Amino acid sequence: MTLWTAAGAAAATGGQPRGDWAATGVSIDSRTLQPGDLFVALTAARDGHDFVAAAFEKGAAAAMVSRIPEGVDEAAPLLVVADVQAGLEALGRAARARTRARIAAVTGSAGKTSTKDMLVAMLSGQGRVHASAASYNNHWGVPLTLVRMPEETDFAVIEIGMNHPGEIAPLARQARPHVALITTVAPAHLEAFDSVEAIAAEKAAIMEGLVAGGTAVLNADIPQAGLLFDRAAALGVRAVDLGRRAGDWRLRSVSVTGGAMTVRAGAQGRALSVGLQAEGTHFAANALGALAVCVALGADPDLSAQGLGGWRPGPGRGARETVPLPGGGALELIDDAYNANPASMAAALELLAGAAPVPGGRRIAIIGDMRELGAQAGALHAALADLPAMKRIDRVHCVGPVMRALHAALPAERRGDWCETGAEMAAGISARTGVGDIVLVKASLGTGLATVVDAIRKMGHGAPRTDANEGANGKG
Repeated sequence: MTLWTAAGAAAATGGQPRGDWAATGVSIDSRTLQPGDLFVALTAARDGHDFVAAAFEKGAAAAMVSRIPEGVDEAAPLLVVADVQAGLEALGRAARARTRARIAAVTGSAGKTSTKDMLVAMLSGQGRVHASAASYNNHWGVPLTLVRMPEETDFAVIEIGMNHPGEIAPLARQARPHVALITTVAPAHLEAFDSVEAIAAEKAAIMEGLVAGGTAVLNADIPQAGLLFDRAAALGVRAVDLGRRAGDWRLRSVSVTGGAMTVRAGAQGRALSVGLQAEGTHFAANALGALAVCVALGADPDLSAQGLGGWRPGPGRGARETVPLPGGGALELIDDAYNANPASMAAALELLAGAAPVPGGRRIAIIGDMRELGAQAGALHAALADLPAMKRIDRVHCVGPVMRALHAALPAERRGDWCETGAEMAAGISARTGVGDIVLVKASLGTGLATVVDAIRKMGHGAPRTDANEGANGKG
Protein backbone atom coordinates (compact mmCIF):
# COMPACT_ATOMS: atom_id res chain seq x y z
CA MET A 1 0.00 0.00 0.00
CA THR A 2 1.42 3.37 -1.00
CA LEU A 3 1.75 5.76 1.93
CA TRP A 4 3.41 8.74 0.19
CA THR A 5 4.12 9.71 -3.40
CA ALA A 6 6.64 12.25 -4.59
CA ALA A 7 3.86 14.63 -5.59
CA GLY A 8 1.92 14.22 -2.34
CA ALA A 9 4.97 14.67 -0.14
CA ALA A 10 6.09 17.71 -2.11
CA ALA A 11 2.66 19.30 -1.80
CA ALA A 12 2.64 18.69 1.96
CA THR A 13 6.12 20.04 2.64
CA GLY A 14 6.73 22.58 -0.11
CA GLY A 15 9.84 20.59 -0.99
CA GLN A 16 11.30 19.80 -4.38
CA PRO A 17 10.86 16.19 -5.54
CA ARG A 18 13.55 14.43 -7.54
CA GLY A 19 12.07 11.58 -9.54
CA ASP A 20 8.61 10.06 -9.44
CA TRP A 21 8.69 7.76 -6.44
CA ALA A 22 6.19 6.06 -4.12
CA ALA A 23 6.90 4.97 -0.53
CA THR A 24 5.14 2.27 1.47
CA GLY A 25 6.63 3.30 4.82
CA VAL A 26 8.74 5.94 6.57
CA SER A 27 12.00 5.42 8.46
CA ILE A 28 14.50 7.58 10.33
CA ASP A 29 16.98 4.76 10.96
CA SER A 30 18.88 3.13 8.11
CA ARG A 31 19.55 0.08 10.30
CA THR A 32 15.86 -0.83 10.59
CA LEU A 33 14.69 0.59 7.27
CA GLN A 34 12.49 -1.67 5.15
CA PRO A 35 12.54 -1.77 1.33
CA GLY A 36 10.10 0.83 0.03
CA ASP A 37 10.50 3.23 2.96
CA LEU A 38 10.97 6.97 2.64
CA PHE A 39 14.15 7.68 4.62
CA VAL A 40 13.99 10.93 6.61
CA ALA A 41 17.50 12.30 7.20
CA LEU A 42 17.00 13.93 10.59
CA THR A 43 19.89 15.64 12.30
CA ALA A 44 20.00 14.59 15.96
CA ALA A 45 22.84 12.82 17.73
CA ARG A 46 24.17 12.12 14.21
CA ASP A 47 23.38 13.66 10.84
CA GLY A 48 20.99 11.45 8.91
CA HIS A 49 22.43 12.73 5.63
CA ASP A 50 25.47 10.56 6.37
CA PHE A 51 23.28 7.46 6.06
CA VAL A 52 21.26 8.23 2.95
CA ALA A 53 23.52 6.13 0.72
CA ALA A 54 23.16 3.20 3.13
CA ALA A 55 19.38 3.68 3.11
CA PHE A 56 19.32 3.41 -0.68
CA GLU A 57 21.45 0.27 -0.51
CA LYS A 58 18.79 -1.26 1.75
CA GLY A 59 16.03 -0.44 -0.70
CA ALA A 60 14.73 2.99 0.33
CA ALA A 61 12.16 4.35 -2.13
CA ALA A 62 13.40 7.91 -1.58
CA ALA A 63 15.02 10.19 1.00
CA MET A 64 13.91 13.48 2.51
CA VAL A 65 17.01 15.70 2.73
CA SER A 66 17.99 19.34 2.98
CA ARG A 67 21.01 18.87 0.69
CA ILE A 68 22.36 16.28 -1.72
CA PRO A 69 24.41 13.99 0.52
CA GLU A 70 27.91 12.91 -0.38
CA GLY A 71 27.96 9.69 -2.36
CA VAL A 72 24.37 10.11 -3.56
CA ASP A 73 23.64 10.75 -7.22
CA GLU A 74 21.69 13.93 -7.94
CA ALA A 75 19.29 11.80 -9.98
CA ALA A 76 18.44 9.69 -6.93
CA PRO A 77 14.79 9.78 -5.77
CA LEU A 78 14.72 12.58 -3.21
CA LEU A 79 12.53 15.17 -1.56
CA VAL A 80 14.66 18.25 -0.93
CA VAL A 81 13.31 20.51 1.83
CA ALA A 82 14.69 23.56 3.61
CA ASP A 83 14.73 21.78 7.00
CA VAL A 84 14.19 18.07 7.51
CA GLN A 85 12.59 18.32 10.98
CA ALA A 86 10.17 20.96 9.71
CA GLY A 87 9.51 18.80 6.66
CA LEU A 88 8.68 15.82 8.87
CA GLU A 89 6.26 17.94 10.89
CA ALA A 90 4.58 19.27 7.73
CA LEU A 91 4.21 15.74 6.42
CA GLY A 92 2.69 14.73 9.75
CA ARG A 93 0.14 17.55 9.61
CA ALA A 94 -0.82 16.49 6.10
CA ALA A 95 -1.26 12.89 7.24
CA ARG A 96 -3.49 14.08 10.08
CA ALA A 97 -5.54 16.27 7.76
CA ARG A 98 -6.26 13.54 5.20
CA THR A 99 -7.49 10.87 7.64
CA ARG A 100 -10.96 10.50 9.10
CA ALA A 101 -9.58 8.53 12.06
CA ARG A 102 -10.78 9.16 15.59
CA ILE A 103 -7.62 10.10 17.49
CA ALA A 104 -6.67 9.78 21.16
CA ALA A 105 -3.61 11.44 22.69
CA VAL A 106 -2.10 10.20 25.95
CA THR A 107 0.27 12.02 28.29
CA GLY A 108 1.15 11.83 31.98
CA SER A 109 4.10 11.45 34.32
CA ALA A 110 3.67 7.66 34.33
CA GLY A 111 1.69 5.05 32.47
CA LYS A 112 1.65 6.63 29.00
CA THR A 113 2.99 3.68 27.05
CA SER A 114 1.08 1.03 29.00
CA THR A 115 -2.16 2.99 28.55
CA LYS A 116 -1.43 3.48 24.83
CA ASP A 117 -0.94 -0.27 24.49
CA MET A 118 -4.18 -0.91 26.39
CA LEU A 119 -6.02 1.34 23.96
CA VAL A 120 -4.59 -0.52 20.98
CA ALA A 121 -5.79 -3.82 22.44
CA MET A 122 -9.23 -2.36 23.19
CA LEU A 123 -9.76 -0.78 19.77
CA SER A 124 -8.18 -3.38 17.50
CA GLY A 125 -11.35 -5.45 17.22
CA GLN A 126 -13.36 -2.38 16.21
CA GLY A 127 -11.41 -1.00 13.25
CA ARG A 128 -7.99 -0.29 11.81
CA VAL A 129 -5.76 1.05 14.58
CA HIS A 130 -2.54 3.04 14.27
CA ALA A 131 -0.37 3.92 17.27
CA SER A 132 2.98 5.28 18.37
CA ALA A 133 5.76 2.71 18.12
CA ALA A 134 7.73 2.03 21.31
CA SER A 135 7.87 5.35 23.22
CA TYR A 136 7.98 7.64 20.19
CA ASN A 137 6.50 10.62 22.01
CA ASN A 138 8.89 13.53 21.45
CA HIS A 139 9.50 16.25 18.85
CA TRP A 140 10.26 13.73 16.11
CA GLY A 141 8.37 10.73 17.51
CA VAL A 142 4.94 12.36 17.31
CA PRO A 143 5.25 13.62 13.71
CA LEU A 144 6.83 10.32 12.68
CA THR A 145 3.83 8.48 14.12
CA LEU A 146 1.49 10.75 12.17
CA VAL A 147 3.50 10.41 8.94
CA ARG A 148 3.25 6.61 9.19
CA MET A 149 -0.54 6.68 9.65
CA PRO A 150 -2.45 5.22 6.66
CA GLU A 151 -5.26 7.38 5.35
CA GLU A 152 -7.76 4.55 5.96
CA THR A 153 -7.07 4.39 9.72
CA ASP A 154 -10.17 4.22 11.95
CA PHE A 155 -8.54 4.88 15.33
CA ALA A 156 -5.14 6.32 16.22
CA VAL A 157 -3.41 6.50 19.59
CA ILE A 158 -0.65 9.08 19.93
CA GLU A 159 1.67 9.18 22.95
CA ILE A 160 2.92 12.66 23.88
CA GLY A 161 5.76 13.31 26.32
CA MET A 162 8.00 16.11 27.49
CA ASN A 163 11.02 16.91 29.61
CA HIS A 164 11.04 20.71 29.24
CA PRO A 165 8.38 23.42 29.34
CA GLY A 166 6.58 24.24 26.11
CA GLU A 167 6.92 20.85 24.42
CA ILE A 168 3.45 19.32 24.73
CA ALA A 169 1.21 21.99 23.16
CA PRO A 170 2.97 22.01 19.73
CA LEU A 171 2.86 18.20 19.58
CA ALA A 172 -0.80 18.15 20.59
CA ARG A 173 -1.62 20.68 17.88
CA GLN A 174 0.02 18.41 15.33
CA ALA A 175 -1.98 15.40 16.51
CA ARG A 176 -5.30 17.30 16.87
CA PRO A 177 -6.86 14.56 19.00
CA HIS A 178 -10.55 14.06 19.63
CA VAL A 179 -9.79 12.82 23.15
CA ALA A 180 -6.87 13.63 25.43
CA LEU A 181 -6.00 11.57 28.52
CA ILE A 182 -3.70 12.72 31.34
CA THR A 183 -2.86 9.57 33.32
CA THR A 184 -1.24 11.27 36.32
CA VAL A 185 1.03 14.10 37.40
CA ALA A 186 4.10 13.37 39.51
CA PRO A 187 7.50 14.87 40.42
CA ALA A 188 9.36 13.94 37.24
CA HIS A 189 11.72 16.15 35.21
CA LEU A 190 12.11 18.56 38.13
CA GLU A 191 15.45 19.59 36.67
CA ALA A 192 13.45 21.63 34.16
CA PHE A 193 10.39 22.57 36.25
CA ASP A 194 10.05 24.61 39.43
CA SER A 195 7.30 22.48 40.94
CA VAL A 196 4.87 19.63 40.40
CA GLU A 197 2.24 22.27 39.66
CA ALA A 198 4.39 23.48 36.76
CA ILE A 199 4.54 19.91 35.50
CA ALA A 200 0.75 19.71 35.75
CA ALA A 201 0.40 22.92 33.75
CA GLU A 202 2.61 21.46 31.01
CA LYS A 203 0.62 18.21 30.94
CA ALA A 204 -2.60 20.26 30.77
CA ALA A 205 -1.30 21.84 27.56
CA ILE A 206 -2.31 18.67 25.71
CA MET A 207 -5.85 20.06 25.79
CA GLU A 208 -4.75 22.96 23.58
CA GLY A 209 -4.56 20.55 20.66
CA LEU A 210 -8.06 19.07 20.99
CA VAL A 211 -10.39 19.44 18.03
CA ALA A 212 -13.54 21.49 18.54
CA GLY A 213 -15.90 19.50 20.74
CA GLY A 214 -13.07 17.28 21.99
CA THR A 215 -12.96 15.60 25.39
CA ALA A 216 -10.34 15.55 28.14
CA VAL A 217 -10.16 12.56 30.50
CA LEU A 218 -8.55 13.74 33.74
CA ASN A 219 -7.40 12.02 36.93
CA ALA A 220 -9.49 13.25 39.87
CA ASP A 221 -7.32 11.57 42.52
CA ILE A 222 -4.16 13.65 42.18
CA PRO A 223 -3.50 16.85 44.16
CA GLN A 224 -3.23 18.85 40.93
CA ALA A 225 -6.68 17.79 39.66
CA GLY A 226 -8.10 21.27 40.25
CA LEU A 227 -5.46 22.82 38.05
CA LEU A 228 -6.27 20.41 35.23
CA PHE A 229 -10.01 21.00 35.41
CA ASP A 230 -9.53 24.76 35.63
CA ARG A 231 -7.44 24.63 32.47
CA ALA A 232 -10.10 22.59 30.72
CA ALA A 233 -12.73 25.12 31.69
CA ALA A 234 -10.58 28.02 30.50
CA LEU A 235 -10.17 26.31 27.12
CA GLY A 236 -13.86 25.45 26.85
CA VAL A 237 -13.03 21.74 26.79
CA ARG A 238 -15.46 19.07 27.94
CA ALA A 239 -13.78 17.21 30.80
CA VAL A 240 -14.66 13.90 32.42
CA ASP A 241 -13.00 12.60 35.56
CA LEU A 242 -11.75 9.21 36.63
CA GLY A 243 -10.55 7.71 39.89
CA ARG A 244 -11.78 6.81 43.34
CA ARG A 245 -13.05 10.36 43.86
CA ALA A 246 -14.53 10.75 40.40
CA GLY A 247 -18.13 11.34 39.48
CA ASP A 248 -17.90 10.18 35.85
CA TRP A 249 -15.67 7.09 35.94
CA ARG A 250 -15.42 6.00 39.56
CA LEU A 251 -12.97 3.26 40.50
CA ARG A 252 -14.77 1.26 43.19
CA SER A 253 -12.56 -1.73 43.89
CA VAL A 254 -9.68 -3.84 42.63
CA SER A 255 -9.34 -7.55 43.41
CA VAL A 256 -6.30 -9.66 42.55
CA THR A 257 -6.32 -13.40 41.93
CA GLY A 258 -3.49 -15.44 40.45
CA GLY A 259 -1.70 -12.63 38.67
CA ALA A 260 -4.86 -11.09 37.24
CA MET A 261 -7.14 -8.28 38.39
CA THR A 262 -10.81 -7.51 38.32
CA VAL A 263 -11.53 -3.78 38.28
CA ARG A 264 -15.00 -2.71 39.36
CA ALA A 265 -16.19 0.76 38.51
CA GLY A 266 -19.26 2.86 38.02
CA ALA A 267 -19.79 4.90 34.87
CA GLN A 268 -22.66 6.31 32.87
CA GLY A 269 -25.21 5.06 35.38
CA ARG A 270 -24.14 1.45 35.33
CA ALA A 271 -21.74 -0.88 37.10
CA LEU A 272 -18.69 -2.12 35.18
CA SER A 273 -16.39 -5.06 35.75
CA VAL A 274 -13.18 -5.27 33.71
CA GLY A 275 -10.54 -8.01 33.78
CA LEU A 276 -6.78 -7.42 33.32
CA GLN A 277 -3.97 -9.95 32.99
CA ALA A 278 -1.77 -7.88 35.30
CA GLU A 279 -1.49 -6.68 38.88
CA GLY A 280 -1.16 -3.18 40.31
CA THR A 281 -3.61 -0.42 41.17
CA HIS A 282 -1.80 1.89 38.73
CA PHE A 283 -2.74 -0.48 35.90
CA ALA A 284 -6.33 -0.48 37.17
CA ALA A 285 -6.57 3.31 37.03
CA ASN A 286 -4.99 3.40 33.58
CA ALA A 287 -7.40 0.74 32.33
CA LEU A 288 -10.36 2.76 33.57
CA GLY A 289 -8.95 5.85 31.86
CA ALA A 290 -8.49 3.88 28.65
CA LEU A 291 -12.09 2.70 28.77
CA ALA A 292 -13.25 6.30 29.24
CA VAL A 293 -11.20 7.26 26.18
CA CYS A 294 -12.73 4.46 24.09
CA VAL A 295 -16.24 5.60 24.95
CA ALA A 296 -15.37 9.23 24.16
CA LEU A 297 -13.99 8.07 20.79
CA GLY A 298 -17.31 6.42 20.01
CA ALA A 299 -16.08 2.85 20.40
CA ASP A 300 -18.25 0.12 21.86
CA PRO A 301 -17.63 -0.09 25.64
CA ASP A 302 -18.30 -3.83 25.91
CA LEU A 303 -16.01 -4.70 23.01
CA SER A 304 -13.41 -2.34 24.45
CA ALA A 305 -13.54 -4.05 27.84
CA GLN A 306 -13.31 -7.42 26.13
CA GLY A 307 -10.27 -6.29 24.13
CA LEU A 308 -8.50 -5.21 27.30
CA GLY A 309 -8.32 -8.86 28.29
CA GLY A 310 -5.74 -9.36 25.54
CA TRP A 311 -3.36 -6.73 26.92
CA ARG A 312 -0.23 -7.64 28.88
CA PRO A 313 2.44 -5.33 30.35
CA GLY A 314 5.36 -4.96 27.95
CA PRO A 315 9.06 -5.66 28.57
CA GLY A 316 10.50 -3.26 31.11
CA ARG A 317 7.03 -1.99 32.08
CA GLY A 318 5.89 -4.46 34.70
CA ALA A 319 6.03 -7.69 32.69
CA ARG A 320 6.13 -10.73 34.97
CA GLU A 321 7.77 -14.04 34.26
CA THR A 322 8.93 -17.16 36.04
CA VAL A 323 12.67 -17.81 35.85
CA PRO A 324 13.79 -21.40 36.57
CA LEU A 325 16.94 -21.62 38.67
CA PRO A 326 19.86 -24.04 38.47
CA GLY A 327 19.32 -26.94 40.83
CA GLY A 328 15.54 -26.68 40.74
CA GLY A 329 12.91 -24.19 41.77
CA ALA A 330 12.29 -20.77 40.32
CA LEU A 331 11.89 -17.10 41.12
CA GLU A 332 9.38 -14.60 39.80
CA LEU A 333 10.73 -11.53 37.99
CA ILE A 334 8.87 -8.23 37.68
CA ASP A 335 10.68 -6.37 34.90
CA ASP A 336 9.92 -2.66 35.34
CA ALA A 337 13.37 -1.40 34.38
CA TYR A 338 12.37 0.94 31.56
CA ASN A 339 11.45 4.08 33.49
CA ALA A 340 10.92 5.45 36.98
CA ASN A 341 9.82 8.50 38.92
CA PRO A 342 8.59 8.76 42.52
CA ALA A 343 4.96 7.99 41.59
CA SER A 344 5.68 4.96 39.41
CA MET A 345 8.29 3.70 41.90
CA ALA A 346 5.74 3.89 44.71
CA ALA A 347 3.22 1.98 42.57
CA ALA A 348 5.76 -0.74 41.75
CA LEU A 349 6.79 -1.13 45.38
CA GLU A 350 3.12 -1.38 46.37
CA LEU A 351 2.70 -4.12 43.78
CA LEU A 352 5.69 -6.02 45.18
CA ALA A 353 4.45 -5.57 48.74
CA GLY A 354 1.12 -7.10 47.81
CA ALA A 355 2.65 -10.11 46.07
CA ALA A 356 2.62 -13.46 47.85
CA PRO A 357 5.86 -15.47 47.65
CA VAL A 358 5.81 -19.21 48.09
CA PRO A 359 6.86 -20.42 51.55
CA GLY A 360 10.51 -19.55 52.06
CA GLY A 361 10.51 -16.93 49.33
CA ARG A 362 11.12 -13.23 49.83
CA ARG A 363 9.99 -9.94 48.33
CA ILE A 364 13.13 -8.35 46.92
CA ALA A 365 13.40 -4.91 45.33
CA ILE A 366 16.37 -3.99 43.14
CA ILE A 367 15.84 -0.32 42.40
CA GLY A 368 18.00 2.31 40.77
CA ASP A 369 18.26 6.05 40.32
CA MET A 370 15.24 8.04 39.20
CA ARG A 371 16.63 10.60 36.76
CA GLU A 372 15.90 14.31 36.12
CA LEU A 373 14.64 15.19 39.62
CA GLY A 374 16.88 18.22 40.11
CA ALA A 375 17.76 19.59 43.54
CA GLN A 376 15.09 17.45 45.24
CA ALA A 377 16.54 14.18 43.94
CA GLY A 378 18.22 13.05 47.17
CA ALA A 379 15.19 13.81 49.33
CA LEU A 380 12.78 12.14 46.91
CA HIS A 381 14.90 8.98 46.84
CA ALA A 382 15.26 8.88 50.63
CA ALA A 383 11.50 9.38 51.04
CA LEU A 384 10.86 5.99 49.47
CA ALA A 385 11.96 4.46 52.79
CA ASP A 386 8.83 5.89 54.44
CA LEU A 387 6.36 4.33 52.01
CA PRO A 388 3.95 1.91 53.74
CA ALA A 389 4.84 -0.72 51.12
CA MET A 390 8.43 -0.82 52.35
CA LYS A 391 7.34 -2.51 55.58
CA ARG A 392 6.36 -5.64 53.63
CA ILE A 393 9.49 -5.86 51.45
CA ASP A 394 12.18 -8.15 52.80
CA ARG A 395 15.27 -6.74 51.10
CA VAL A 396 15.99 -3.61 49.08
CA HIS A 397 19.11 -3.43 46.92
CA CYS A 398 20.01 0.00 45.53
CA VAL A 399 21.84 1.03 42.38
CA GLY A 400 23.25 4.43 41.41
CA PRO A 401 24.77 7.45 43.16
CA VAL A 402 21.45 9.13 44.00
CA MET A 403 19.83 5.93 45.24
CA ARG A 404 22.48 5.87 47.92
CA ALA A 405 20.22 8.30 49.81
CA LEU A 406 17.54 5.61 50.05
CA HIS A 407 20.11 2.98 51.02
CA ALA A 408 21.15 5.11 53.99
CA ALA A 409 17.53 5.76 54.99
CA LEU A 410 16.44 2.12 55.00
CA PRO A 411 16.19 0.22 58.29
CA ALA A 412 19.01 -2.26 58.75
CA GLU A 413 16.75 -5.31 58.45
CA ARG A 414 15.70 -4.29 54.93
CA ARG A 415 18.90 -2.68 53.70
CA GLY A 416 20.51 -4.80 51.05
CA ASP A 417 23.54 -3.97 48.91
CA TRP A 418 24.36 -0.69 47.19
CA CYS A 419 26.19 -0.66 43.86
CA GLU A 420 27.33 2.21 41.68
CA THR A 421 26.16 0.58 38.45
CA GLY A 422 23.69 -1.97 37.17
CA ALA A 423 26.58 -4.09 35.91
CA GLU A 424 27.97 -4.38 39.46
CA MET A 425 24.58 -5.41 40.80
CA ALA A 426 24.14 -7.91 37.98
CA ALA A 427 27.51 -9.51 38.68
CA GLY A 428 26.37 -10.72 42.08
CA ILE A 429 22.73 -11.39 41.29
CA SER A 430 22.79 -15.11 42.09
CA ALA A 431 23.86 -14.33 45.67
CA ARG A 432 21.12 -11.73 46.09
CA THR A 433 18.18 -13.79 44.86
CA GLY A 434 16.96 -17.32 45.40
CA VAL A 435 14.27 -19.94 45.00
CA GLY A 436 10.77 -18.66 45.69
CA ASP A 437 11.71 -14.97 45.63
CA ILE A 438 9.63 -12.33 43.88
CA VAL A 439 12.12 -9.81 42.47
CA LEU A 440 11.20 -6.32 41.29
CA VAL A 441 13.72 -4.50 39.09
CA LYS A 442 12.94 -0.82 38.51
CA ALA A 443 14.82 2.38 37.63
CA SER A 444 15.11 5.07 35.02
CA LEU A 445 16.42 3.49 31.83
CA GLY A 446 19.73 5.36 31.94
CA THR A 447 20.59 3.73 35.27
CA GLY A 448 21.20 0.50 33.37
CA LEU A 449 19.13 -2.01 35.30
CA ALA A 450 18.29 -3.83 32.06
CA THR A 451 21.61 -5.59 32.72
CA VAL A 452 20.19 -6.87 36.01
CA VAL A 453 17.09 -8.15 34.23
CA ASP A 454 19.30 -9.90 31.69
CA ALA A 455 21.42 -11.45 34.45
CA ILE A 456 18.33 -12.83 36.20
CA ARG A 457 17.03 -14.29 32.95
CA LYS A 458 20.40 -15.85 32.20
CA MET A 459 20.17 -17.68 35.51
CA GLY A 460 17.33 -19.54 33.85
CA HIS A 461 18.92 -19.40 30.37
CA GLY A 462 16.21 -16.95 29.26
CA ALA A 463 16.44 -14.58 26.33
CA PRO A 464 17.93 -11.11 26.86
CA ARG A 465 15.79 -8.04 26.53
CA THR A 466 15.61 -6.47 23.08
CA ASP A 467 14.28 -2.99 23.91
CA ALA A 468 17.44 -1.47 25.36
CA ASN A 469 17.89 1.00 22.52
CA GLU A 470 14.48 2.65 22.98
CA GLY A 471 15.68 5.05 25.66
CA ALA A 472 16.32 7.99 23.36
CA ASN A 473 12.75 7.91 22.14
CA GLY A 474 10.61 8.47 25.19
CA LYS A 475 9.88 11.44 27.44
CA GLY A 476 7.84 11.83 30.56
